[in-house]
Amino acid sequence: MSDGKIFIVNQEDVGMRIDVFLSDKIVDMSRSRIQKLIEEEKIIVNDKITKSNYKLRLNDVIKVEIPEPVKLEIQAEDIDIDILYEDDDVVVVNKPQGMVVHPAAGNYTGTLVNALLKKCKSLSGINGVIRPGIVHRIDKDTSGVLVVAKNDLAHQNLAEQIKEHSVNRIYIALTEGVVKEDYGTIDKPIGRHPVLRKKMAVVENGRRAVTHFKVLERFKENTLIQAKLETGRTHQIRVHMASIGHPLVGDPVYGYKKQKYKLQGQALHAKTLGFVHPRTGEYMEFSAELPEYFTDLIEKLRKIT
Repeated sequence: MSDGKIFIVNQEDVGMRIDVFLSDKIVDMSRSRIQKLIEEEKIIVNDKITKSNYKLRLNDVIKVEIPEPVKLEIQAEDIDIDILYEDDDVVVVNKPQGMVVHPAAGNYTGTLVNALLKKCKSLSGINGVIRPGIVHRIDKDTSGVLVVAKNDLAHQNLAEQIKEHSVNRIYIALTEGVVKEDYGTIDKPIGRHPVLRKKMAVVENGRRAVTHFKVLERFKENTLIQAKLETGRTHQIRVHMASIGHPLVGDPVYGYKKQKYKLQGQALHAKTLGFVHPRTGEYMEFSAELPEYFTDLIEKLRKIT
């Protein structure tokens, strides 16, 4: 049996694209997932089928049918992971570079979710079988701190904090080139690349994305920065830094074609994560040290004059 939601458009939402509107309203559903539901005619406006670029009108009635998740058996796997904190509601982990957060088509093993299913008695079920407990993600080749919800109460609370931009997320990154400014804010909308659909890009009709950065150390041809997310769009730091001419070192998608250093992906680490505990209301903050490959590279760059 599928779940259903109904939305009525008010004045402040008039003119907004329906896929953007619904991705803001339905916390745990991505814009691409909403677009797929529109294609499958699971989302209708005023009892008529619609398109993803439909601009909302006053008093439009939007009906959303959310199908049951596909029943898949995701196996618990005995994979060693670095758990920074755990209680009955949340588990905070330091994800290594190279590990995918959750299973996806063609890749159902070796992920963080597979490891957590072995370590934890329960994970929230809001995101279905494939993504139990997953409130937010970091890329496969990005290392660092991630919080996972162990029940639906925690999941809904954390998802709301992320939506309200109140979660403290600080990253360390190594960029190509020498960044001249000591501090900066990049406020550019991010959406799907108009031609290369697997890439994200700064696009006019994208969702607002804001990254605050400051320089930690400059090298001959690179810069170590701290980046603080105000919003959390897909590949946000990678896209934003590339957009100002300083892509991340090792980035296979947005970086230089010729890479000097043989990395297994972008030099990006989720250093600090702070949030309000969903049950106690206490602010909690966790940090993870840079992985060895990252610190080794920094030491190497310090010796280049």
